[in-house]
Amino acid sequence: MRITEAAQRLGTSPRMLRYREALGLLPPVGHGPGHRQFRDQDVAAVALALELERRLDISPAALAFGLRVLAEPGVRAQVAELGRRIGRVPPPGSALEFEKERALRLLSMGRRPGTPAATGARR
Repeated sequence: MRITEAAQRLGTSPRMLRYREALGLLPPVGHGPGHRQFRDQDVAAVALALELERRLDISPAALAFGLRVLAEPGVRAQVAELGRRIGRVPPPGSALEFEKERALRLLSMGRRPGTPAATGARR
């Protein structure tokens, strides 16, 4: 389908779809003679993006940046470093240490008084 029909189905405008394309939020699809063609799965992907933006209260640009962080290890590392410096991301290893402590607590909760460590089997 052409961009105008896709925009109608999504409740948005062709201009907004072109903006999303410039941000990298549209799946790569085949182009017809001079016009982008949308498949049903392309419209569904854009609908998911619109829903995420609404639910998470973020802009299309913020969503595009989130995808970039996920896709580019160098960008991910730089954003993680910022997060560590401002205290929003734990230092490497501390998340693993937290999970280890959590697992040990769960294992100790499964023990019965006077019996060896629980093996997961219940009587």
